[in-house]
Amino acid sequence: MLFLYDLIVQIAGFLLKIIALFSPKIKLFIDGRKPVFEILQTKINPNDKTIWFHAASLGEYEQGLPVIEKIKEKFPNHKIVITFFSPSGYEVRKNNAVADVTIYLPLDTRKNAKDFLSLVHPEMVFFIKYEYWPNYLNELRKLETPTYLISGIFRKNQLFFKWHGGFYRKALETFTYFFVQNESSKKLLLELGKTNVAVSGDTRFDRVATILEKDNSLDFIETFKNDTLTIVVGSSWPKDENLLVEYINQTSGKVKFIIAPHNIKSEQIQELKNSITKKTVLFSEKSTKNLADFDVFLIDTIGILTKIYSYADIAYVGGGFGNPGVHNILEPATFGVPIVIGPNFSHFAEATALVNMEGCISISDKKGLFDAFSNLIANDDIRHEKGHICSTFVQMNKGATTIILKSILKDKN
Repeated sequence: MLFLYDLIVQIAGFLLKIIALFSPKIKLFIDGRKPVFEILQTKINPNDKTIWFHAASLGEYEQGLPVIEKIKEKFPNHKIVITFFSPSGYEVRKNNAVADVTIYLPLDTRKNAKDFLSLVHPEMVFFIKYEYWPNYLNELRKLETPTYLISGIFRKNQLFFKWHGGFYRKALETFTYFFVQNESSKKLLLELGKTNVAVSGDTRFDRVATILEKDNSLDFIETFKNDTLTIVVGSSWPKDENLLVEYINQTSGKVKFIIAPHNIKSEQIQELKNSITKKTVLFSEKSTKNLADFDVFLIDTIGILTKIYSYADIAYVGGGFGNPGVHNILEPATFGVPIVIGPNFSHFAEATALVNMEGCISISDKKGLFDAFSNLIANDDIRHEKGHICSTFVQMNKGATTIILKSILKDKN
């Protein structure tokens, strides 16, 4: 089965090279992997001690960052290697300060796995949340390298729990320990006979809680806000924006809007701007405009949304009208901001919990959006109460990193 899988991955790699001729994102995926082994030969010596973290994309990187930072602190003489599968993770965090080496993970062929692990020779390996690459895991098992899953989450519909999922169940044998987010994940692993599992919770809570300790000020946002009630829209998609624009265009001057779309391609930003009848300014125009004069601020850049949430009185988090669903709601939650989202959130435990606790409002249509915003704007007490529910929820769920580190350091000793 491993031979057949290896062949399929090689064929997929060949096909992706063809697709890359027509897709800029796939081109990044292919071209970014070309220098990986050369980079490793340059940056890692045979006598170096290393620890390897793998993140599928940006969300998993952010999720694992509290553990990465603590491991780096506890093992200062080790080099930290971080790999990404997706360009959306690597391209944003390739210049991070925590890793000694940040690269794409080569495709999961047997040869790539052998060559990669020979060059990196990690003492410990961490996979964040998910992504189970059979060839890498098979080689790690042969090398008897301690391998951990952190903030893992398992669902009944995954291949591991199907009658035909034996190949992937075999891959799970590599893991020294599973640190999972919830009891249902632990139960599923126990059904497979995996007793090396603990419910540690989600390290994202630790990640977002530390945001409050940082300087989140942005002078230009403060100028734009100008002591006016402000709704921040984060990671919006066209389906979100269609509803939001209708609301924005009919509002009075008592509220301002900051919109940070998921996609910041110039033509889509311009199309969004043209659909808004209120006075609208782009981030890329901010140095030439008096920001206080505008009603809507379109953020056509990346990397500052977290700080912008600190200025929100109300947050709308996008993605809830698509699949798999809503984007990260924990960042606005940690600032004590009430949150509005679309209807698709059931795959995200934190969103489900906050909707049930009424700190977060789920809407499914225009009327729901209008009612939610109007109610939150008109009622200071309701707005503050829902915001308090959100911030308390984050603070009450911290601690996963401590549980993980305590267990790993115990194993090392």
